[in-house]
Amino acid sequence: MEDIKMTSTKALYAKLKPELDAAFSAVMASMGMEERPQVQAFAESIATHLQVPHATPCANGTDALQLALLSLQLPAGTEVILPAFGHEAIAATVAGVGLQPVFADVDMQTFTLDPASVERYITPATGAILAVHQFGQCAPMQELLALAQKYKLWLVEDVTQALGAIYVGEDEKERKAGAIGHVGYTSFFPTKPLLDSGEGGAAFTRQSELAERMLQITRNGMDGKYTFNSRLDTLQAAMLDVKIKYVEEYNEARQEIARFYDNAFAESELVQAPHRATYSSQIYHQYTIKVAPEVRNGLQQHLSDNFIPSAIYYPHPLHLLEKYTSGKYKPGDFPVAELLSQSVLSLPMHSELKEDQLGYICRHVLTYVKQRG
Repeated sequence: MEDIKMTSTKALYAKLKPELDAAFSAVMASMGMEERPQVQAFAESIATHLQVPHATPCANGTDALQLALLSLQLPAGTEVILPAFGHEAIAATVAGVGLQPVFADVDMQTFTLDPASVERYITPATGAILAVHQFGQCAPMQELLALAQKYKLWLVEDVTQALGAIYVGEDEKERKAGAIGHVGYTSFFPTKPLLDSGEGGAAFTRQSELAERMLQITRNGMDGKYTFNSRLDTLQAAMLDVKIKYVEEYNEARQEIARFYDNAFAESELVQAPHRATYSSQIYHQYTIKVAPEVRNGLQQHLSDNFIPSAIYYPHPLHLLEKYTSGKYKPGDFPVAELLSQSVLSLPMHSELKEDQLGYICRHVLTYVKQRG
C-alpha cells in the first residue's frame, strides 16, 4: 500500500503535466509581464465558472478577503459577523482593515453560520455578515440573505473551501457558491479545491459598482488609508487557467471518496459522518467526522501511530481567543462551536486515495472508537 497523504498535489500535477508545461512555456516565451494576458484570461475563466460577471484575481486568499471588504467602503469600526468556529486568519483580516469581528454560533450538522445566532448579534453597528462555506458545503444563504435584506447589511461569501459547490434555494434555482451574496472571495492555496502549486486568490461580485472599486484598488494600490499592492503572478494565473477546467472532475472524485467513508461509518453510532444539507452540494474539501470529545485526541494519535495523517480544524473557538474576547465573550456563549472544536477530526481527502488506503483508514478509526466507546 502506498503512503497515505492528507492531500495530493503532486499526483494531480502528473495528470495535467502536458497542459501545465505548455502554459508555463507560453508564459516564459511571451514574458508579457506588463500586459499580463494570462491573468485576464484566468479572471474571465473563474468568472465564467462561478457564473458572475466580475472577478478580480490577486496574490492570495487573505488579500482577496481584504479586497472584498474594502470594496464595501464600510466605516472604521463597523462590525462584521462571522462564525466562531473557523480559521483565525479570517477574523484577523477583518480586524486588519479596521473593522470589528463579531462572532456567532454555527449549526451542529453543517458547521456553518446559524442564522438565529447571527440575528442575536446584529446591532446598529453591524455592516456585514461573512458566511464561510465550511469544509465544502454552503452556508444557509437564503436565511442569511433575508437577514442581510432585513437589516440592510452586506453579505460576503468565503468560498475558499467550496469552489464548485452548488446552492439550491426555495426557488429551486441552482447557484454556484460565491454567486449568491453581494461579494465573494476564494484562495488558491495548494490545499484548496483548485489545488494550485503556489499562492493566489480572487474576489468576485455580480455588482458592477463593487467590481469597479476592486479594480481601482488593485490598479492604484491604495484605498483611503489602506495600502493595497496585490497582484496574481502571471505564471500562477496560467497554471490556474488550466486547472479550473478540471475543478468539477476533482470535486466528483472527492465525492466518490466520501461515499466510501460514508458507507464504512454508516453502521457506527460512535462516528458521525459529515452531514449533507438538502440545499447544497458537498464537495468535501475536508472529510470531517465527529466523535466523542474524550475520544478525539486519542484517535488522532492512534491514526498517527499507524501512519495515517489527520487534522483538527479548528481546535480553538475564535470567541475564546484572548485577542478577540475583550471581555465580551465567555465559555458557553457559543456551545456548538465549543463542542465542535473538541470533537471534529478531518481524515485524508483527495482524489488520488485508493480503496486499500481508505479501507485501512476506516478500519483504524472504527477499531479505536469501538475499544474506547
